[in-house]
Amino acid sequence: MKTTQNSNILSRRHFLQAAGGLVAVSALPSFADDPSVFPERGRFERLVLAYQHIRAGAKRPFSILHISDTHLTEAYPREGADRLKSKVRRTRTFGGRQEEALRDSLAWAKTNVDYVLHTGDLIDWQSEANFDLVRKYYGETVFGSMGNHEFYTYLPDEKHTWQEPFKTRSWPLLKANFPFDPRFSSKTVNGVNFVCLDDVFGTVQPDQVALFADEVKKGLPIILCMHVPFFTPHIWRTSSKFWQCAGRRFTNAVLPDAKSDYKRQQEDPVTREFVAYLKTEPLLKGILAGHLHVTVQDRFSPTAMEYVIGGNFMFHGEEILFS
Repeated sequence: MKTTQNSNILSRRHFLQAAGGLVAVSALPSFADDPSVFPERGRFERLVLAYQHIRAGAKRPFSILHISDTHLTEAYPREGADRLKSKVRRTRTFGGRQEEALRDSLAWAKTNVDYVLHTGDLIDWQSEANFDLVRKYYGETVFGSMGNHEFYTYLPDEKHTWQEPFKTRSWPLLKANFPFDPRFSSKTVNGVNFVCLDDVFGTVQPDQVALFADEVKKGLPIILCMHVPFFTPHIWRTSSKFWQCAGRRFTNAVLPDAKSDYKRQQEDPVTREFVAYLKTEPLLKGILAGHLHVTVQDRFSPTAMEYVIGGNFMFHGEEILFS
């Protein structure tokens, strides 16, 4: 099947949508296939799945599995002591079952949905081994957006900033290893336009806004796929509770002060204006994101809900029916 960036109708299970993209769903080995693991339980019962329905105006119904934040942490011995130290440290952070969770998710998707959507942080950092896993699980026909961890090396000389210039060194590497444009891409599935963009530091850039305007001109219903959500008060309150107030009860309903991604979204004029515009765009039918490692949803605009999915490294995902 030939594909183009501007117009594609995708056949059932021909693509797995990963990192905001669609990739081939294949018959992958899964730990959950072993009957000794859960002898008294269902085959995929340890997957933590939510279920959603987006009435997007599809020509015919289809479904996806939305996952995010797998955080693969592999490195080969030849990659040196620093990367091997990162492998040990970061694998401990995410529990060591990340690839297993991804395999289980894809095995479940093979017979339960048409496509799979992964909204970023498939890998936790840049290594040869992790990029080999990207190629293993994405295939060659994929489009999507990055997570912030796709830009990290965790090497001692890395001077990380939350600014666009930090990404510059990574663009050639990401373009060489991910079979889609990591900055902005789109695909049409049954009359629904999946638009995927890089907003890994919480902001968007003028060229992305212009590209989005071109997508709107197609006149198709749009599902916006990205890593960092556009925060609503409820999503920000949930994120703050999880990351800043874990182990404490809410004492009132006052919205926590904006920080990090949310603060940048409020202060960056391009992003602030883009978000305000999206709230008025009737073609926008949904936003799918990750990054927060918790599952939360909220009304974004009169026509669109925003769905944030928890970490795939913890076996989280959501099935979304589009009609």
